[in-house]
Amino acid sequence: MNEIAKKPRLLAWAPELNAGGAAPVAPVAPAARPAGFGQGLVLAVRLAWRQLLSDRARLATAMAGVMFACVLVFMQLGFKGALFDSATNMLAAMRADLFLMHPMTQASFRPERLPRARAWQALADPDVAQAVPIYLEQATVRNPLTGSRRSAQVIGLDISVGAVEFTGLAPLVGALQRPDTVAFDDRSRPEFGPIGRLFRENGPYHIQVGRRDFELVGLVEIGPSFGADGNVVMNETNFRRVFSRNPGMADLVALKLRPGADPVAAQARLRAVLPEDVVVLTHVELVRGERAYWETGTPIGFIFLFGSIMGLVVGMVIVYQILFADIAGHLSEYATLKAMGYSNGYLSRVVLGAAVILAVIGFIPGFGLSVFLYDFVAGATFLPLHMPFDRALNVFLLIFGMCFTAGLLAMRKLRDANPADMF
Repeated sequence: MNEIAKKPRLLAWAPELNAGGAAPVAPVAPAARPAGFGQGLVLAVRLAWRQLLSDRARLATAMAGVMFACVLVFMQLGFKGALFDSATNMLAAMRADLFLMHPMTQASFRPERLPRARAWQALADPDVAQAVPIYLEQATVRNPLTGSRRSAQVIGLDISVGAVEFTGLAPLVGALQRPDTVAFDDRSRPEFGPIGRLFRENGPYHIQVGRRDFELVGLVEIGPSFGADGNVVMNETNFRRVFSRNPGMADLVALKLRPGADPVAAQARLRAVLPEDVVVLTHVELVRGERAYWETGTPIGFIFLFGSIMGLVVGMVIVYQILFADIAGHLSEYATLKAMGYSNGYLSRVVLGAAVILAVIGFIPGFGLSVFLYDFVAGATFLPLHMPFDRALNVFLLIFGMCFTAGLLAMRKLRDANPADMF
């Protein structure tokens, strides 16, 4: 009988002993797990950082471009905010509950006058405790050392009522009741001379407001504005000694409500009963209306906005040129990565990662330099320059968007990285 041939024994661990020299069966490697989106993003950012470090001169140029755009935007927004804050210094310092103003008044430096009788009509409301007419005029103040004159805002009101509260005014109520006495704004520009320092060193002395001598009895804190470089506060009677005007017409009326009264409800009632020749505003609305005039009623707001946009455009062009040149210089490397199986999406993340890195490392020194410049300019111009958190956050988002947009534009160069052309 024919014997059935046995199958050769396969020895996977010793292939040379296999019958017939059959090739061994290769072990199956476990399937590699694809990298997640987060891990792939981290790898792309690491590659972008190393790529930027490969040319430090180009990296320094890109950082300088981003920093320039950052500082330019910060300074434009800072000047805009400081100028608008200074424009509302006087109204912001008037701490009262409600205000009556003529509806055609656009700015405090040129108010339309309203009848003084509106103040007494407002007292008919049960929640209105006090109503004080306010008179505004401009007059020159003589420098006590050089004799030069500088224009200042003169504020006249019945100080004894207490409806309007300036910083430092409360202790001066009794002294300002005397004839020919004034309080000077200690935050006025230095062109007025060392009026505040002389008062602190020597006590009360005489200064000239307009063509009349007054006794300086104290200092208040208001701040300069667009309309005037300083402020002088005096009693209503002394105000009439300087200016010849109809006492029956006021420029503003300040209302103080009773404790616990609702300003919104009192405002609604006053709007219903008062004639149409006055508007009733809260303190916030009064300051907001003054600021809106300078932002929209003058070209100042547009000029600062245009300057900020130009800074962002210049920075975006610089970043775009840097990223475009970087991609062009490493085009063969990008083609090699494509040949190895890396997708266009991964390479795009590398470019955008480089743009984000430039935004961060350019913003940090730009922010520090802007803070230094804010302090320097504030000391030189006496403008209220400061760095609020929301401004810093908004500028960072603008710089981030600028660099991100530049990265999107530079990504088009990746289409030239064709492995078939390189190899």
